[in-house]
Amino acid sequence: MKTCNEAAYRSLPPSQIVPALADEGIYIASESSFYRIMKEADQLHHRGKDQAPRKVAKPAAYKAAGANEVWSWDITFLATTVTGLFYRLYLVMDIYSRKIVGWEIHENETAENASLLIRKACLAEGVSERGLVLHSDNGSPVKGATMLVTLQRPGVVPSFSRPSVSNDNPYSESLFGTMKYTPAFPSKPFENLGAAREWVYGFVHGYNEEHRHSGIQFVTPAQRHNGAERSILVKRDALYQAAKQRNPERWSRGTRNWEPVGEVWLNPENDGTEETGIREEAA
Repeated sequence: MKTCNEAAYRSLPPSQIVPALADEGIYIASESSFYRIMKEADQLHHRGKDQAPRKVAKPAAYKAAGANEVWSWDITFLATTVTGLFYRLYLVMDIYSRKIVGWEIHENETAENASLLIRKACLAEGVSERGLVLHSDNGSPVKGATMLVTLQRPGVVPSFSRPSVSNDNPYSESLFGTMKYTPAFPSKPFENLGAAREWVYGFVHGYNEEHRHSGIQFVTPAQRHNGAERSILVKRDALYQAAKQRNPERWSRGTRNWEPVGEVWLNPENDGTEETGIREEAA
């Protein structure tokens, strides 16, 4: 313990102390012995001036059984022709349907911009009832006073990711990936704010109205959002059943499953496979 508390070692853990002593030609005890003695002396705690690691509770799990129950939003950067200058794309999506329900582009990140976007999205979707869950990361615009007041006024339930844990917000992260890796994404930076808004407008329309989403049985987000998916999938199933009847020898197994995707979870309680599935199906 005397060695552990010397000036040269008092901020170090045994994993650092033992090799440092070895470099000086000194062997006192193994790392495990150091840990045991320090525990007995009630000194087995964080050493050093930086903050001790802390466990942050996983965000609450939320289920979306229909549209406009759980939204996810985030901000991503769009490069400009000026080095070091980026536009900010604010984007809100419904995790049940994957529909982009609101977006705006600004030159900065503020709680005022975010709160205005959420209000516009709620008006556009006719969301007025209490209980809408809005999930986001832990950025300053998200947790600003203006933003929190905007959420509390209509009774929106805020949900936040853990710091530096992108998997807590997989839908928005995956959507940004889909957007930036689409072949249509500009190879050159945007010349001005108008050009950026024009391109994103076209992307959002194509994504919502034309993109057949792999995570929702290859219907478009708009079709799932407005409830048209069920009739579409019923027709697909009927087509496959008819094809099987015409050529049963070609169908050694059952036809493709065209059942609608059911409820969707944000941050499900079971960590492992369920979260992996969300990441793969987010976009």
